[in-house]
Amino acid sequence: MPRHDAGNGGGGVPGMVGGMLLHLRSLRRFEHSGGWIRALLEEAENERMHLMTFMEVAKPRWYERALVITVQGVFFNAYFLGYLLSPKFAHRVVGYLEEEAIHSYTEYLKDLEAGKIENVPAPAIAIDYWRLPANATLKDVVTVVRADEAHHRDVNHFASVRTLPNSNTSTSFA
Repeated sequence: MPRHDAGNGGGGVPGMVGGMLLHLRSLRRFEHSGGWIRALLEEAENERMHLMTFMEVAKPRWYERALVITVQGVFFNAYFLGYLLSPKFAHRVVGYLEEEAIHSYTEYLKDLEAGKIENVPAPAIAIDYWRLPANATLKDVVTVVRADEAHHRDVNHFASVRTLPNSNTSTSFA
């Protein structure tokens, strides 16, 4: 399993934190987010589905699930504070984390193709979420997840340099 999702209980945290803080900012300032709230919350949901899918594949034990809870607690609070201090930096960091995820999934695909990892049937949760064919395999899942990560990388790098709607300066999201 790739390092990114093997112990990744925090994958959905950046989108959730960013979406939540933008939502609150929008309410405080009575202004639209330009679609960013939805985009970030969709990213959080997509990352949640990555985790749910790979949990189905890996069948983690209770202590591995406990690790997910711990990572979520620590990462949520750290990312929340980081986002308050500098949303641009927070998005840039996530962009780089997504680049690492792409690399990890590329290595995972190589291992699947080389037969080092068994190319088992895709879990039903993945088939349903990504609308994969009924005979989809783990390789198909890893391919679509890697594409998701590339999209998240691009969105976060773009968010790290964008100017807010109704603003003349590139300021914080919070």
